[in-house]
Amino acid sequence: MNTLTVATCTAFLGHRRVASGPYAEVDQALRALDLSAGSLLVFDDASGALVDHPWPAGYAPPQAAGAPPDEAEAATATQGVGRPRLGVVAREVTLLPRHWAWLAQQRGGASAALRRLVEEARRSQGDQEAQRLAKERVYRCMSAIGGGLPGFEEASRALFAQDAKAFAHRTAHWPADVRNHLAWLARDAFSATPLPAISAD
Repeated sequence: MNTLTVATCTAFLGHRRVASGPYAEVDQALRALDLSAGSLLVFDDASGALVDHPWPAGYAPPQAAGAPPDEAEAATATQGVGRPRLGVVAREVTLLPRHWAWLAQQRGGASAALRRLVEEARRSQGDQEAQRLAKERVYRCMSAIGGGLPGFEEASRALFAQDAKAFAHRTAHWPADVRNHLAWLARDAFSATPLPAISAD
């Protein structure tokens, strides 16, 4: 049985990483620090997006990377039409008449055919989708924390050109905590080959 991954985040004071882990642990660590000087940036590890701290009342962190969306929906599905134990959720789909006609002829009907099509697309495009999401995650984070660093534009172009070597080279002289965090966020952005290690010397 699969379980949902705990959502995590990473906090920086300036370019120094000061906390990383589940939201509750990071919150506890930050409350013990002197944040009066400002320059605190907290990033959600799944999306690379900035998160306000302290968390707003009732804040629920985004679903962590790797947590299957269908399981999240299953956990919140309400009892009603369909098969609640499987997390089936009814939503509107708008198609042309020829699409409905084709779906009606498929084994199991329209819903079953759509589910099969989605699963096939997830399998065939899984790596490409992971790379796209990883690039967006890295870019969100690097724009917020590294937008003023030398070589930012070149590093951005290398990221979207999927040039791991150029990306590592352009960020090699950035502060170590920033460079290491971006390399970790970029673990799926290029290929199965990890980012090359380039010395900042």
